[in-house]
Amino acid sequence: MSTVPSNTPPSSPLPSGATLAGFYTGARARVTELVAGLGDTALATPTAACPGWSVADVVAHLAAVAEDVVAGRLTGPPSDEQTAAQVARFRGQPIGAVLAAWEVAAPGVEEAIASFDVWPAVLDAVAHEQDIRGTLGRPGGRDGPDVWAGSERMLRALAPPVPMRVTCEDLDITVGPEGANPLELRTTRFEALRWRLGRRSRAQMAAFDWSGDPEPVLDHLVIFGPAASDILE
Repeated sequence: MSTVPSNTPPSSPLPSGATLAGFYTGARARVTELVAGLGDTALATPTAACPGWSVADVVAHLAAVAEDVVAGRLTGPPSDEQTAAQVARFRGQPIGAVLAAWEVAAPGVEEAIASFDVWPAVLDAVAHEQDIRGTLGRPGGRDGPDVWAGSERMLRALAPPVPMRVTCEDLDITVGPEGANPLELRTTRFEALRWRLGRRSRAQMAAFDWSGDPEPVLDHLVIFGPAASDILE
């Protein structure tokens, strides 16, 4: 259940004082705070955004990805088989042990992110933080600089078959081929992060605030996905 787009184009500069490594560090800290005190029942809660995974499985994935990056076992988006093995590696272990393993590996990941601008690792952590928040009913972090920078990056990577204009908060971009009267979508940066990473169903995307019929672009909105069923958060 990787959330690792790897072909997005350069985006606008990061907010003043922000770094990609800092985005990852912040997401890890917030996930740790969210799950460290959870009991077994809460940790076993299924996540709608990651079918087949519990909250604990999502954290296991994040910790295992960090370990694999540091060990040199992972140099790109993990395959489905690798992802399944990552989750299985920590299954049944106390959440404290999983978080401790992530903490040990994190500095190496942060170094790689800082050295090579590894956006996929950042987007993976930020997206899974929101998966956990949605599952636990504890929204937060939606207007953080990581969400804003990541969503803009992914919006600028849109390649619809018809001209399309996207507006959200302070962002107004036009993508796709040149042409008059682009199809317009009004959304938010948080929502853009979620639907670009497959956290909205096709029906949900069709119901967005469109200026016209979105059918020509629906299958071009997601990097992977869409979700098999509606995800409400």
